[in-house]
Formats: sequence, structure tokens, C-alpha cells
Amino acid sequence: MIVTHQLHQKPTRLLDSSLPMQDGTRLAAVDLGSNSFRLEIGQIDHGLIRRTDYLKETVRQGGELDAERNLTEQAMQRGWDCLARFAERLSGFKRQQVRAVATQTLREARNREEFLQRARKILGFPIDVIPGREEARLIYLGVAQLLPHSEERRLVIDIGGRSTEMILGQHLQANTLESWRVGSVSWSSKYFPEGQFTAQAFERAEVAAKAVLEEALPAFARQHWDAAYGSSGTVNAVADALQASGWTEGVISLEALDWLHDKLLRAQSTDRLKIEGLKDDRRAVIGGGVSVLRAIFSLLDITEMKPAEGALRHGVLYDLLDRQDDQTDLRVRTVEYLKRKYRVDARQAARVSQTALALLAQAPPPQSDLPRLQRKLDWAAQLHEIGSHVSHQEYHKHGAYLLDHVDAPGFALEELHRLSQLVLGHRGKLRKMEQWFADPVFMRQLLALRLAIILCHAHRDPELESIHLSQDDHALQLSVSAQWAERFPQSMYLLSEECLAWDKTPWPWVLSPR
Repeated sequence: MIVTHQLHQKPTRLLDSSLPMQDGTRLAAVDLGSNSFRLEIGQIDHGLIRRTDYLKETVRQGGELDAERNLTEQAMQRGWDCLARFAERLSGFKRQQVRAVATQTLREARNREEFLQRARKILGFPIDVIPGREEARLIYLGVAQLLPHSEERRLVIDIGGRSTEMILGQHLQANTLESWRVGSVSWSSKYFPEGQFTAQAFERAEVAAKAVLEEALPAFARQHWDAAYGSSGTVNAVADALQASGWTEGVISLEALDWLHDKLLRAQSTDRLKIEGLKDDRRAVIGGGVSVLRAIFSLLDITEMKPAEGALRHGVLYDLLDRQDDQTDLRVRTVEYLKRKYRVDARQAARVSQTALALLAQAPPPQSDLPRLQRKLDWAAQLHEIGSHVSHQEYHKHGAYLLDHVDAPGFALEELHRLSQLVLGHRGKLRKMEQWFADPVFMRQLLALRLAIILCHAHRDPELESIHLSQDDHALQLSVSAQWAERFPQSMYLLSEECLAWDKTPWPWVLSPR
């Protein structure tokens, strides 16, 4: 299914003087791709991000998923070693200045948590595994930021190691997004396993790529775009090789692509391939990359494609800048869109959110980034009733399912899953949340949300001045005034039952009138 964006994105970006990230602030993006890991460091300069450093290492994890889709120990170790070198370069950066994203290989890997748990410690920053369509959105953002302003309708293609993204957009707005499991590393491993180039192997590879990508024909057909751009990896490698061989700079023509294909066939193997401008780290995957690119040219009737300077990592940098302000943070607009789509009671959602945030502020987890935790809790509170659109019975389970499976632009997979788990746990027995008992931050957020829902159960604003959540050396305590307890006996009863429920977890608390 092709996804078309239904969220409005602002076509321009201006830095507000009140924002913490001003001119001179450094930002960093880490891209854990299937073929290469990349580190892009830039400096904010009048609303744009100017590169100050760039590191790239060929890790090629995408070629080392075993038959059960597990990363091999060797592939994980190469990744960890690379991230250790990146971590040294990122010394001194604050959390809000860095974002690391992982793509198709780690979306597929069954043992990704084994890799990521150590990788996050080594890098010193969180690593987000992003959905394919979110990857496509960030790719387009990175490409569009580095292109001249134009009214043209753009087709952007990114052939990565294990996935290919296609995007239609105009200005900075991505309109149609899709990601397919077709890439230079996976296609090279499958159709050119010994590095041998034959006409039969190319034909099989191109036919297979077309079979996967033909779904793109209706949405990405020639009448829907004016110019085609290629981002990163394969396209840049092909463009560099063609330019070094005398073809026109800054464009990949169908004629030139056919010439390169013939060149590979004449070489017969990667060992014998001699093409000026083709880097050594691209030799092993050039067969798969060229076969996928030729399939796309044929399917979408492309006669020429321009290599773009922007890529995923640039989109991550600009998205990181956007996240500093609710007016430009796409996740905020995604939450609002989901509330409208699933007909959430906006007034009740806001009431629960305000109450939950106040409770969390009264007793935040030790040594935590309270504003960040409040933002995530706010989103969970705003969306806690979305499952009611499916059925009121066990709506918390429906809501959790929706959040785990919905397209939510701006969100990483794990980030969205934590929201789904807060929604799942906001009502009912706590036993189902046992896997989260070891996470004090999550449990404190969950407590604030459950208490807020109890206090707002009558769909009216609670009297928060009569209620206080506090933490001392011994236990967490919820204090309520005697007058409040007398005036709201149903709420008091529900709080008492909730207190008993938490006694069965590692996080008990005390309810005390004052």
C-alpha cells in the first residue's frame, strides 16, 4: 500500500530567538545503514545547517543476516567498533544535539536488541530504529533542503543496502512515501553471490526487482513528477563512475546506465572490474545496485536522474532542529492527526494530560530529563482513548494495537511502542506490564497516567491543590486532603483500589489523607 501524507508540513523554517539552538550550535546525525554507517556533524547558520565534519565506514551488516534473520557476531562487532570511533568524535555533545537512526537491516534483524543494547552504551546516545516510510520522509527532507527552491514536482529515489525508498514531493513537503525490501547489498548477495556478472544474473535480478516494485506504478508514474533525483549510496556511486568515464556530470542518463551495465558484463566479475571513479567499498554491491536502478528506470519510464547532495542523515539533522519547537515538531502534528482520525474526546484528553503532567512534575524519576518525559507522557495521555473508536470494551488493548501498527510520521518504532504500552497499561491489572517493572521511568509515567485517569473519571477538572504526589527516602506517597476525600468518595475508593494494585508490583506507594 502506498502511503500519502495527510499532515501539513511548513514549507519554510525560521529559528525563533527563544529556542535553545541558535547560530553556532552543533548538531550530529548518525545513520546506521545496511551497507555503511555515517556520521554527519553540522553547525546551525541562519536556519540552515552547514557541514563541519563527515565520517563514513563500510560496515555492510546487510549482507550478514543469517537464514533466521539474525545478525552474525562478526557483523555486530564491526558495527560496535565503528560506533566506538563515532562516539569519540561525539564527545561533548548533549543528548538533544544528536540523533542516531537505524534502517532496514535492524528493522529485519531478529536479534537487533542484542546489538542495540550494547551499541547505545558504546555510542553514548539513543539509537532509533525507524519505519521504512519514516526513513523515506527523512530522505526527502534531506534532499529537498539541499536543492534550489523550485516549483517542480520531485521524484526522489534512494537505493540502500536492503531497502529502496521512493518519495513524491514539492518544496519541503513529502506527499507520497513508500519503502520496499530491495537493495544493493541484498540483491548482490542473492543474484551475484560470487561477484560474477552474467546477462542471466542481471535479467533475474531486474525481473525480481520489478516484481517487488511494480506496486509503485500507479502512484509514481511519469505524469506525477517533473524531475527525478537519486539520493545516497547506489546513485552516487553510479554517478561518480559515469562522470570519471566521461559522461555528463550531475546526471545519470538511460544511455549511460546501459553503458555501465555493458561494462559490468564485459568485466564478468568484481575482481576484473576496472572503472575509474568506482570506490573499492562499492565493488561488491555494484551489481545489485545497478540491477535495481535499471529496474526503476524501466518501470517508471525515467530517462535521466540527477544525483542529489542531500540524504537521510541531512533529513535527520533538520528534523532534529524541528523538534526543538512544537510548531515544527512533526510528532506533535501526528498526535493531533491521530486524535482527529480516531475521534478522541479532546477535552478529556487535555484534562488527563494536564493532570498527569502535574503529578509527574511533583515526583519525577531521579536524574531524569523531566521535559522530555512530560512530552512523551502528554502524547500517551492525548491518545489513551483512541481504541474506543474500535470498541469501548477493552479499548486500551485496541489503542495499544493501533499505536504499534499505525503510520505515525516523525516517530521511531521503539518510541511509538513505548506510547502503545502506556496506553495498554493505563487501565486494568498491572500484571500485564510485568516486562516494564524494571524500568523506573516508564513505571513512574504509567503511575502518573493511571492516577490522572482516576482523578478525571467524572470528566471534570480535578482539584489538584488538594492532591500531592511526593517521594521521600522510604516510599512514594499520594496525599489528599480530608475534605477532598469526603467530597469525592468515588475517587477516593478508586485511589484506594489503585494503591492495592501497585502493592503487587515492585513500585508500591502510600495513600494518606492529610
